Amino acid sequence: MSAAFGPIRQNGYVVEDLHRAVRHWTDVIGVGPFFVVDDQPLNGFRFRGEPSDARISVALAQSGGIQIELIQPLNDAPSAFTEFGREGLQHIAFWTDEFDTAMREAGRRGLTVLQEGCSGSGAPDERFVYFAAEQHPGTMIELSETCGAKGALFRAVAAAAEGWDGTDPVRDMRSLLGGQS
Repeated sequence: MSAAFGPIRQNGYVVEDLHRAVRHWTDVIGVGPFFVVDDQPLNGFRFRGEPSDARISVALAQSGGIQIELIQPLNDAPSAFTEFGREGLQHIAFWTDEFDTAMREAGRRGLTVLQEGCSGSGAPDERFVYFAAEQHPGTMIELSETCGAKGALFRAVAAAAEGWDGTDPVRDMRSLLGGQS
């Protein structure tokens, strides 16, 4: 495996209009179905070491081995999403069931945390970090913990994409985990 944290598992795009972006991905590119949550909880969210009340909408779909994440900032609270300042590929993500080990490796490689928190239910096994990109040109790196409910959600998104025939292209993300996002 060539990457330090395993294979790249996700491409994350910041968009201005989540539903317009989903239509583009489903209608033009043919990727789907997308699972949408219009106000994704960011629990314990910190940006540059400080608490932030950033709010985002999110849509997830799968294309082969890569998850597509569309992110629409909903407010101007400090975050890597608002700081990005445009639409486009904002990050690549690696997934891990051994978050603490991966974080030690990130530290050994000189990566520093830009933002962090827990997604979804806020469970302690749903942590994520985005590393600062100042020391390298290009796309930001995310490390996402996937041993809990978030991992089950990601597997369900991938399963829905297998053999998708274009019907029901936009779905409520909560439907995948019994009402929890």
